[in-house]
Amino acid sequence: MVFALLHMRAVVRVQGVQICATEGAVFEVNRFKGSKVGDIICLGDVFHLGEGEHARVGTPTIEGASVTAKILTNKRAAKKLVIKRLRRKGFHKKHGHRQEISVIQIQNIQG
Repeated sequence: MVFALLHMRAVVRVQGVQICATEGAVFEVNRFKGSKVGDIICLGDVFHLGEGEHARVGTPTIEGASVTAKILTNKRAAKKLVIKRLRRKGFHKKHGHRQEISVIQIQNIQG
């Protein structure tokens, strides 16, 4: 007899981005302002919850559903370079950007 492990899944809005979260999953998202490493945050905008026959879809969100996550680290992402040039003019400009990000781990999905 084969048993399938069913993990609770949820589609959640985090910092303006939708992610498909399962318990224990780790994500890099935009930095949470004023948060420290080890803080527990509640993500309240849950759009989809569950799998298969037991899935629930919100209109637009599911009432009473929430996802909690723990902040593992706050860091900066890799540098992205932007280079502008004008041909035959001798103009060139190099500009870099490093996004502030938080690494979060999904702790609990309730709904």
